[in-house]
Amino acid sequence: IQLQAEEFDLMTAAADLDEIKEVNANCILMANLQQASTSGTETDKAPVCDSDGSAE
Repeated sequence: IQLQAEEFDLMTAAADLDEIKEVNANCILMANLQQASTSGTETDKAPVCDSDGSAE
């Protein structure tokens, strides 16, 4: 079965969206871990996440 161009584009977009969701989840996890490890100080900031999900 040959995919139409539109179907292929949709599959690519869906895969990209899954990757974005995973990066966002990783950023939230890192922020929560940092907050938990420094519990109590009000000057803490969440880590800034790069597009690949790594903290800067």
